[in-house]
Amino acid sequence: MRRAIMMLTLAVFIFNIAGNLVWAEEYRLDSGDILTIGVWGYEELQMKEVAIRPDGKMSFPIVGEVQAAGLSAGELTDVLTKGLSDFVKEPKVSINIAKLHTTRVYVLGEVAKPGMYELEKQHNLLDALGAAGSYTQDAAKKKVHIIRKDQTSTPIKVNLMNIWEKGDMTQNYALGDGDVVYLSGNGKIHFASDILPWISATYQVTRMNDE
Repeated sequence: MRRAIMMLTLAVFIFNIAGNLVWAEEYRLDSGDILTIGVWGYEELQMKEVAIRPDGKMSFPIVGEVQAAGLSAGELTDVLTKGLSDFVKEPKVSINIAKLHTTRVYVLGEVAKPGMYELEKQHNLLDALGAAGSYTQDAAKKKVHIIRKDQTSTPIKVNLMNIWEKGDMTQNYALGDGDVVYLSGNGKIHFASDILPWISATYQVTRMNDE
């Protein structure tokens, strides 16, 4: 029975990688997300495309500037409802995410399709692996490295088996723009020779794309 439950759990995790689905925790808004916001009964307060700016804020009529990044849609609804309450009687605010922002990451090494990917939804390690077609049979699943764009000397080490077998989703790290996910082979890893060249190459690609 225990083995059957474990296999079912593993199948769910694999399906999420293949389907690039959002995990159960509630999505947190971020810069670049596009929102559709309405207030029931007030046509003048209907906004079809409200962008969260790079500073994490957005602007809404009457309420003004609002910090949106880091909040859930429900929490932002509460903020706007409170802000409107002095001017609108019992405002009924609705928020929908029209478009999610994307995060550009690099997935390299022992994956089916190494390269640069733009991720939506949760922007985490499993999403990145799913975008790259998952790992190859030669991948060392206990030796996955995440290299932050601004901290190339201290990669984060991840053991995927802790996710598959133990359900430890704390290792399903969120990824930032420009981060590198590197899956090594089964041999011994030498950071300077095995990982650093990939970082240098992707840094050059990022700089060229940003120019």
